[in-house]
Amino acid sequence: MTLSDGSIREAYGKLSEWLSAAPPDLLEYRVKEAELLFRRIGITFAVYGDQQAQERLIPFDIIPRIITNPEWNALKVGLEQRVRALNMYIADVYGRREILKAGIIPDDLVFQNEAFRPEMAGKRPPHDLWVHIAGIDIVRVDADTFYVLEDNARTPSGVSYMLENREVMIRLFPELFSRHRVAPVEKYSDELLATLRSIAPRSASADPTVVLMTPGVYNSAYYEHSFLADKLGVELVEGRDLFVRDDVVYMRTTEGPKRVDVIYRRIDDEWIDPMVFKPESSLGVPGLISAYHAGNITLTNAVGTGVADDKAVYSYMPEIIKFYLGAEPILKNVPTYRCREPEALKYVLDHLPELVVKEVHGSGGYGMLVGPHATKEQIELFRAKLKASPAGFIAQPTLALSTCPTYVNSGVAPRHVDLRPFVLTGTDAVRIVPGGLTRVAMKEGSLVVNSSQGGGTKDTWVLDD
Repeated sequence: MTLSDGSIREAYGKLSEWLSAAPPDLLEYRVKEAELLFRRIGITFAVYGDQQAQERLIPFDIIPRIITNPEWNALKVGLEQRVRALNMYIADVYGRREILKAGIIPDDLVFQNEAFRPEMAGKRPPHDLWVHIAGIDIVRVDADTFYVLEDNARTPSGVSYMLENREVMIRLFPELFSRHRVAPVEKYSDELLATLRSIAPRSASADPTVVLMTPGVYNSAYYEHSFLADKLGVELVEGRDLFVRDDVVYMRTTEGPKRVDVIYRRIDDEWIDPMVFKPESSLGVPGLISAYHAGNITLTNAVGTGVADDKAVYSYMPEIIKFYLGAEPILKNVPTYRCREPEALKYVLDHLPELVVKEVHGSGGYGMLVGPHATKEQIELFRAKLKASPAGFIAQPTLALSTCPTYVNSGVAPRHVDLRPFVLTGTDAVRIVPGGLTRVAMKEGSLVVNSSQGGGTKDTWVLDD
């Protein structure tokens, strides 16, 4: 919110005035109101392995994060470029593999990747689109520089919090909204449904049937699954609600079987079809992959997209963009040391207290070391892990992540944030609603924003002026 000389950024001027005039008890009262609303709505998430708190509220910060229109437009162009390159990369590694032949990506990074699906080799999903919904995690390090921290190309989550955060803010702070021209995010549901309809297989009717497939009520993101199905106006189904006949997918209804054309799945590859992947899976649909290969169903996202979103492949994204698009990346990557390379490993082992070390396939803020905040014991533990399995890790410098004003117990204080915009790619358009999910590290000095690690969320305002 503030510049280096202590002055207020122009975009935050009206918010700063409002905060200065607002009595502390008003902010505290609004915090309690927000928590009551979220409890009433039922927005929770589960933490696997946590016996004491099966369901939790994600902490919500009442002070919005503000992005100017020119900043957003620059981000939007970079996001479109990145997702386009991701789609081309996935199509290539399951197709002609030109990038492997060119020696840009090591073969083992693809073929030994646990997310690589050999069942998709030589196959093409409907319209040759793989990543229909992408969540790209972005951090800011100064007034002009944004870095991509991670690409989420499998089943990115969090959009329900983006939508509910805005709804709660409008209800609690109408006077603050009246001072700003905030770009709307409410049309995300319409944009998502339009995207899903556009990618229906060519054999579908003019009015394709879309469903949202969930693993069930015990999944950590079940609230979001039911929320999105309701917003989209589509059926929320589990595997047992679907069946395949003659390579066509049907949904069981009270009026008899109904053909399904698009499945927005929130279930991982290995569980979707027990005849192809895990035979013990009771979550999937037998024969689904056969219908998929026959071109009679679209799965969102496509099977096998995980081959593009691990942290080792992330480190090659600048080269991937140049290879497929012949252009420099608009959004920068965080400099990354690939521990699979001996020189990089040596540097990382020598500088562990200064670096952030992450598991290549890790997520949720687990399996990582934040060197500057780690104990000697934690550092030595990671040193042993790196020596035992260097290919399983990458390391990055500790970035000076931007902070946003955040309401905490002591009042308003700076906390580190990131941003997850959602990029929708259909056959007719690329759609990105202005803003996204801002995640905030609620603990002072913490760089970990994940909800499973105590992080919270806040509303993201893109100013229309």
